[in-house]
Amino acid sequence: MAERAPLTTDTVPELPRHFRFQWEPAQNAHVLLFPEGMVKLSESAGEILKRVNGAVSVSGIIKDLERTFPGADLGQDVMDFLEIAHGNGWIRPKQDK
Repeated sequence: MAERAPLTTDTVPELPRHFRFQWEPAQNAHVLLFPEGMVKLSESAGEILKRVNGAVSVSGIIKDLERTFPGADLGQDVMDFLEIAHGNGWIRPKQDK
């Protein structure tokens, strides 16, 4: 397997084409659907992934979350989660088309 380049605050993450992020009422949670199954996301993971759209950088995602949840210093937690998501193949740096 090819080694993945580390994420930085300038990275613009996106979901690979075979993943779909959505709210699942039956799970009462956001989920990440893919051909082999589904990942039920925690509330915080859902808040982060709902901002992964291929247009906003990691730093932009952090700033938006800190505006939404004032007084919280979320930078390291968001970066830690995105690194896990990246390692699992749930997100990738935006691909040039």
